[in-house]
Amino acid sequence: MPGESHPYSECIDRLQVNGKDYNFYNLTKLQDSRYEKLPYSVRVLLESAVRNCDNFLVQVEDVKKILDWELNQSNSTEVPFKPSRVILQDFTGVPAVVDFAAMRDAVKNLGGDPEKINPVCPADLVIDHSVQVDVARSLLSSAPNPGGGRSGKASSVSPFKPQTFTAGNSSPKLAPSYNNSSNGHQWRQSSIDPTQSRIRLRPHSKRSRPTKSPLCERNSSSKCEKQFCNSSVGQTAPELIPAVHNLSRFPRAPCKGAAGCCREACCRLPGNENKVCDPLCPFHMKISVGAEALEQNQNMEFERNKERFNFLKWGAKALKNMLIVPPGSGIVHQVNLEYLARLVFCDDGWLYPDSLVGTDSHTTMINGLGVVGWGVGGIEAEAVMLGQAISMVLPEVIGYRIHGVLDPKTTSTDVVLTITKHLRQIGVVGKFVEFFGPGVADLSLADRATISNMCPEYGATVGYFPPDAATISYLTQTGRSTDRVAYIEAYLKANRLYRDFTDASEDPVFSKIVELDLSTVVACCSGPKRPHDKVPVSDMMADFKSCLNNKVGFKGFAIPADKQSTVLPFVYEGQEYTLTHGDVVIAAITSCTNTSNPSVMLGAGLLAKNAVENGLGVKPYIKTSLSPGSGVVTYYLNESGVTPYMEKLGFDIVGYGCMTCIGNSGPLPEPVSEAIEKGDLVTCGVLSGNRNFEGRIHPLTRANYLASPLLVVAYALAGTVSIDFETMPLGNNAEGKPVYLRDIWPTRAEIQEVEKRVIVPALYNKVYGSITDGNEKWNSLAAPTSQLYPWDSESTYIKSPPFFHNMTREVPGYRQVENAFALLNLGDSVTTDHISPAGSIARTSAAARYLAGRGLTPKDFNSYGARRGNDDVMARGTFANIRLVNKLVSRAGPRTLHIPSGEEMDVFDAADRYKSEDHQVIILAGKEYGSGSSRDWAAKGPYLLGVRAVIAESYERIHRSNLVGMGLIPLQYQRGDTAESLGLTGKEKFTITVPSDLSTGQLLTVKVSTGKEFQALARFDTEVELEYFKNGGILNYMIRKML
Repeated sequence: MPGESHPYSECIDRLQVNGKDYNFYNLTKLQDSRYEKLPYSVRVLLESAVRNCDNFLVQVEDVKKILDWELNQSNSTEVPFKPSRVILQDFTGVPAVVDFAAMRDAVKNLGGDPEKINPVCPADLVIDHSVQVDVARSLLSSAPNPGGGRSGKASSVSPFKPQTFTAGNSSPKLAPSYNNSSNGHQWRQSSIDPTQSRIRLRPHSKRSRPTKSPLCERNSSSKCEKQFCNSSVGQTAPELIPAVHNLSRFPRAPCKGAAGCCREACCRLPGNENKVCDPLCPFHMKISVGAEALEQNQNMEFERNKERFNFLKWGAKALKNMLIVPPGSGIVHQVNLEYLARLVFCDDGWLYPDSLVGTDSHTTMINGLGVVGWGVGGIEAEAVMLGQAISMVLPEVIGYRIHGVLDPKTTSTDVVLTITKHLRQIGVVGKFVEFFGPGVADLSLADRATISNMCPEYGATVGYFPPDAATISYLTQTGRSTDRVAYIEAYLKANRLYRDFTDASEDPVFSKIVELDLSTVVACCSGPKRPHDKVPVSDMMADFKSCLNNKVGFKGFAIPADKQSTVLPFVYEGQEYTLTHGDVVIAAITSCTNTSNPSVMLGAGLLAKNAVENGLGVKPYIKTSLSPGSGVVTYYLNESGVTPYMEKLGFDIVGYGCMTCIGNSGPLPEPVSEAIEKGDLVTCGVLSGNRNFEGRIHPLTRANYLASPLLVVAYALAGTVSIDFETMPLGNNAEGKPVYLRDIWPTRAEIQEVEKRVIVPALYNKVYGSITDGNEKWNSLAAPTSQLYPWDSESTYIKSPPFFHNMTREVPGYRQVENAFALLNLGDSVTTDHISPAGSIARTSAAARYLAGRGLTPKDFNSYGARRGNDDVMARGTFANIRLVNKLVSRAGPRTLHIPSGEEMDVFDAADRYKSEDHQVIILAGKEYGSGSSRDWAAKGPYLLGVRAVIAESYERIHRSNLVGMGLIPLQYQRGDTAESLGLTGKEKFTITVPSDLSTGQLLTVKVSTGKEFQALARFDTEVELEYFKNGGILNYMIRKML
């Protein structure tokens, strides 16, 4: 850290905490009354500017601009910001490391030192985007029956009707099971549990593995009658011990029974006064049924991604200052919240705020902890890793005042979906949102993180909650050390970065204030195609009906009236079912948005418990899954006793990663897929995620709804979104009485009581104490140790990109656009999922043809997200979304018109032909171009297709920055202009003259081959962006700086 020569050395101060001395820049020593009025988020920007002021990257003038925020907020004032660290996930992290490797090659080829290409600030990469839901409910029929039943003889019964079994004079309820011969199961009696005086009924499924049980099922008072078993009480069969040990970090090991449970999750943890399990372990003498799905999905993840993982291990060794969290550990933002976040850095005795940028748009989740951070493109993140400051426009800060009290039946998910719609209507793109008001004090840290997570969906740059007492309590709860928490609290208070939400005198000045009364929030979902299209649960049935009728759009499918009653029968596992519009085929508790929040996760578990005990079940063809954001979730669900109930309904743990939320939902059962396609049905996915854009979750779920984990369970039980929960029952109980959702919905008091009992620091210490250790497969990878990466020409995953081929030391200057054709003519809200899909590679796509030509079969194609390290695949995957609507062709899909020939073809093939004919291309688009995930390939892909410019009505913030970073021109129509109003069909030629004295915010003239001319705004928002464009992109600029 700098000393007395620093421009703001007078601000250096000392802080003593628990006998230790620390240094920090005390902003109160600026003795400027404007500081006290600044929003807390802007104070973090100011501290960074003061601390990093070197009169080169950060000038004294920049500090003055931030102090004068109230005047400059609306003036497009540019300031630099140097984040404290960078966070990446593997879909965006792999291409970032590929770029680092390629930059090292380029620097060496240009005569420089490749070692200079190295992160200079901490970079954390969490591998969480690769695992898919290939296997789910794999042993559903083998689930224990937690609902009770002292058992007896099973009769031939319907799989979905509640049944009663008796033993002696007792007749407790037994949860429904798929137990007759028509659905492929044969019953046998097994496992007497004397502690509960019940017999479990465990079917042999035709799909299940084994003729042997993996565990000895005898108990301490009986002799094991299995012919193959020579085990001691509770022992695992020898051949399965390795599989169990592979899962030991998220314990699912066998249990010896109530008297001597041996699972790690059942052992007493240090510092925890209670055991991390109920006295009666729900897994007596057997492995959790979810373990098979979890293990198989993880095995397939490694099979598909071995090359990528090996490459990342090289990066961890070759690149300094980079931490890689191995696969199977959790979701990046939840791991960040629970473990990686510092809140306050302590660097060689110097304290300063934690701040970051991330290569995922939901990096904003960390705002809930009081850390300023947001998503950027991978290329911009790489520049930060190389020591560059982000050039940003000083934002307006919208104050969002929260007051009132939530209805007991609503959740934090309902709150965030309400806020998302509200702020979308207000318009906060490019702005900071800072939450305040007395209602914030009543929100848990996890609730705040849920709200901050969906910041990209409501359009802001950050959704910030300043640190307060709840923040400090959360740090303690999640196992941060006492000394660390002490200096964090002391520093925040000393620098006035800590606040009391109940004290209005601490409220800063805001650009504008909007309010939410929590008492007005109702249970809701969002969909069917956008996260900000909120639908109250009470209106879901009617809303879906209207969507069937409406013309094709964000709220419409245009299903003819005579087709809306279509019912398709199909046979699944030997039993006939039917599908119609509105039926749920995917129900996923997924995404860090909600799995980081114990209240909604435990609420879902208690709802499942109540459902099972009331005889309710989930149809077996519905693809249910649970993918937690960290192993902590596994621990507290086990501890609370709800795990077996969730598994009974099919919500097995299928993996630790983003999974369904990012489109890694895996295949639907073939009979289900065939029925959907045959009937052209609008079937539904319901997920606790943050994105539901068309085509993202699964190609066959045209309607997708975001919902709380509790509502995911509820709609899975219902089997349809066309239900009015108030008037229509979910089913009948054992007595034949109807069971309504209100009958099984847990109260907030019940949830809080369980949460208070099971959430303890020891859980976090146990999980994160070994998070970087990896598992056997990860540790067995033998990565190269060379300074330069040894590219494998045969690899279809990792390839040296062409971005720096033929690069020279000299700056090339501005490129002109002359007589360019429109490769695509697009409408509004084209997302990065449309531009660069992350999901599966369609067998008929250009990318599939390329991979097949390299000798791969469809089962080895993997996903576009997994192949982001190979530019040949990604260029072919650009605009490959099956739901892409291009006005140059008549049907949705990854097709376009090659204008000179009049032929319709795949987008890649058209771009390739234009390139061979030496024609330039551009893209025409509507509003919110590039919305959705921060995906650098959504800019890299068009660059590789030869796109020189995009002309749109408006841009998503991160995507515009990425276009600039790749050397493309982002032009924006002037207010009131659109392609339609200007008479553009997309079949013209376009010439864009770029002057040598180009400046920020300049209007450029676009000449059209029809003779028309119009002006459009060049969206180069800062001088630094002009430098990037002049150099041909941000990475080219960085390479030249390193020479």
